[in-house]
Amino acid sequence: MPKSVFLDTAIDELRTLVAFDTTSRNSNLELIDYVEGKLTALGGWCERIPSPDGRKANLHAVFGPKVDGGIVLSGHTDVVPVDGQPWTTDPWDLTEKDGLLYGRGTCDMKGFSACILALAPKIAAADLKRPVHIALSYDEEVGCLGAPSMIDQIMKGAFKPETVVVGEPTDMKVVTAHKGLFSIIVKLRGKEAHSSLVNDGACAVTHAVPLMNYLVEQAGVMREAAPDDSPFDPPHGTLTIGEVKGGTALNILALDAEFGSLMRPCPWDDVHAIAEGLKARAAQVEARMREYAPDASVTVEVRSDVPAFAPEDDGAAERLARQITGDNSTRVVSYGTEAGQFQAAGLSVVVCGPGSIEQAHQPDEFVTISQLDQCCVFLDKMTGMMGA
Repeated sequence: MPKSVFLDTAIDELRTLVAFDTTSRNSNLELIDYVEGKLTALGGWCERIPSPDGRKANLHAVFGPKVDGGIVLSGHTDVVPVDGQPWTTDPWDLTEKDGLLYGRGTCDMKGFSACILALAPKIAAADLKRPVHIALSYDEEVGCLGAPSMIDQIMKGAFKPETVVVGEPTDMKVVTAHKGLFSIIVKLRGKEAHSSLVNDGACAVTHAVPLMNYLVEQAGVMREAAPDDSPFDPPHGTLTIGEVKGGTALNILALDAEFGSLMRPCPWDDVHAIAEGLKARAAQVEARMREYAPDASVTVEVRSDVPAFAPEDDGAAERLARQITGDNSTRVVSYGTEAGQFQAAGLSVVVCGPGSIEQAHQPDEFVTISQLDQCCVFLDKMTGMMGA
């Protein structure tokens, strides 16, 4: 099959994007500068939505008329670390071998952004009847932290889009639902004392146990809540306690304890109710600790709150993506994206992008050239429909 006329440009753009080390701990501003410069030179209207500390930024760009409707092409700019991974290529230098393009972010998800940039000159020159929005976020990999402010800015604007394509790696298949991401950190401060004198202090570790037990019980509730026809694997939402810290010795009542829980809820799970239940129990634990340690404290901090992406009833984005790809299968995934955040704002969303999730976050991450080719064709057809 002939390759897209945009493929070579997409590969060149991917090479440039990969060279920016936008690991989430770093700034993404050099990449944003580059993309904003290209899109502005093509006549695109661009705005930055900076992070609170100014070290990072989202970028929202628009081509076409300033009217309601149109589509958002959404991607994130950050990537996960390469630290300690056994790479056989330079992760920041795009390497082509046997039809594969190696480099950090090639799959997750700079490949999609590279295809957007390759198509940008054609989009800019097109006689669009509906606008094409380009939305690039920061800090997706650490809890989808950047997208909410950008989505809020887009929806406060004078003209609002209708549909969104989130270009996370799906092998260019249409994904219509995924689980969410909700994380909590619990910190307890007690009072140290000799372990034989339990009334002279408050052991933070001991008092953390009932709070962890509550979460373990809620994991069982989530397991039982799954309907028989759940499309997810596993079929239920999950809740795990992934980190536990505290204590200095067996014979000392622990001054501090900390644990973290990660939930991946299905659309029917109410993680906010679980969090409120945990906070209520934390207040009870704190009161018990203060009987022996007046300065004791228990805090519950929500670190990330990314809603699940639910199937839409005759969704506009799904119809559009299926029309272009010919993919009529029902497909859901258990990993999370920013799709649920766009959907919560009232937009119709689909997830479809180049690469396989099996390559995401891996050493020697790659995307196939054929997948980039398919993505260029997909975006060409989709943005072309904005001129109809």
